[in-house]
Amino acid sequence: MANATNKSNSAVKSIENFFLFSTREYAIVYMLLGLFVFLSATAQNFLSLDNMVNVFRQSAIFGILAAGEFFVIISGMIDLSVSSTAALAGILFAMIIKAGGVEMTPLAILAGILAGLVVGIVNGLLVSKLRIPPFIATLGSYLYVRGIVYVSTNAYPIVSLDEGYNYLGRGFILGIPVPVIIMVLVFLFSIILSERKKLGRYFYAIGGNEEAAYLSGIDTVKIKTLAFTVCGLLSAIAGIILMSRLGSGQPNAAIGYEFEAIIAVVLGGVSFSGGKGKALNVFFGTIFVAMLVNGMTILNINPFVQQIIKGVVFIVAIWTDVVRNRTKK
Repeated sequence: MANATNKSNSAVKSIENFFLFSTREYAIVYMLLGLFVFLSATAQNFLSLDNMVNVFRQSAIFGILAAGEFFVIISGMIDLSVSSTAALAGILFAMIIKAGGVEMTPLAILAGILAGLVVGIVNGLLVSKLRIPPFIATLGSYLYVRGIVYVSTNAYPIVSLDEGYNYLGRGFILGIPVPVIIMVLVFLFSIILSERKKLGRYFYAIGGNEEAAYLSGIDTVKIKTLAFTVCGLLSAIAGIILMSRLGSGQPNAAIGYEFEAIIAVVLGGVSFSGGKGKALNVFFGTIFVAMLVNGMTILNINPFVQQIIKGVVFIVAIWTDVVRNRTKK
């Protein structure tokens, strides 16, 4: 009888420990399930196949930006220029295809990616070499990069592009949207790099304690620059997909997307102070943000009210991170 009681208590304790662990490490999964149930019950046509495809296609753009932001934030920094970088890469992509036709797609993609890499490297050098605070450095980049976009297009959209231009943003492979496939590949890359490679541990080390990382032999200048470079690369990919989905080159594209990306990262449990978080949870955070935006649109919530809701979600996510860090201390 006593053995049976002990086994029962042990089973209950194991369930409690599992619940505590999962809510601590994967709280975003519970939040995502809760939002899914709520919208399924309240938002008409939310569960329709077309809408689910739209949610995941939209999440691809946020997700790829969030994956880039993830590497910067776990390194203890932030990048506010991701939306402008995405716009610059997308505009270059559109301009080259406009000039040479859809046959120029590989060159157009390469040009957009190179632009993203350049912005990322410049951000990294501003922060690591010139020691400008990341917030200030990338805010400046946000402004001058968007300015380059406006100057290069005279603030006019690039239209009348070949039909094949839309493939990266609207195409399907085996019934799966191309942007979703690219997003999944990006997150697989992010998970492997951050959790399975030595370089990933360097990002965490710098975010946790930069001085200790330096004293242990890590080239902090190189790693911080690399974090911004990866972010610039992924921002460029997101921008190319976005412009392709829009079917044109829009100079105003992606404005405000940096906030969706940061919200997804923080909701995914990545500490704003750096050194903590998982790329997989950022993926779930991305789906949460896309689902929230989609649900508010279906429920016909005023766009200005939507901004308020997203702002509150962001503040709550930051507050949760602060409380979590205080509790661990």
